[in-house]
Amino acid sequence: MSEWTPERDGLPDPGEVVWTWVAYDDDPTQGKDRPVLVLSRAPGGLLRCLQLSSQDHDLDAADEARWGRYWMDIGSGGWDSSGRPSEVRLDRLLLLPEDEVRREGAALDRPVFEAVVVAAREHHPEV
Repeated sequence: MSEWTPERDGLPDPGEVVWTWVAYDDDPTQGKDRPVLVLSRAPGGLLRCLQLSSQDHDLDAADEARWGRYWMDIGSGGWDSSGRPSEVRLDRLLLLPEDEVRREGAALDRPVFEAVVVAAREHHPEV
């Protein structure tokens, strides 16, 4: 169950944007360091997360959907030092070891987080 619970306790919490290495879809041996939104905790010390992007996928939403990629605007926040607006990818749920993420970001506002959870559940009911 995804519940907004950011705390300043040094641990990544649901509702927070943290940083980690994320593999590319088309080549899992490559990837990049990027922000991810923590949705909830999973068994085994894992976090359920969604990746963020500062690219505007609204411009090519139909093409993205054709490839099974769905994005949602979440605005800007402390996770992007340039203040660029971000989007969260709804269709790709990442299970990440808690000890492999870095708390360098910020927390989403609660209403935005809750809207993301509702939209993500269309693709991942376990969220």
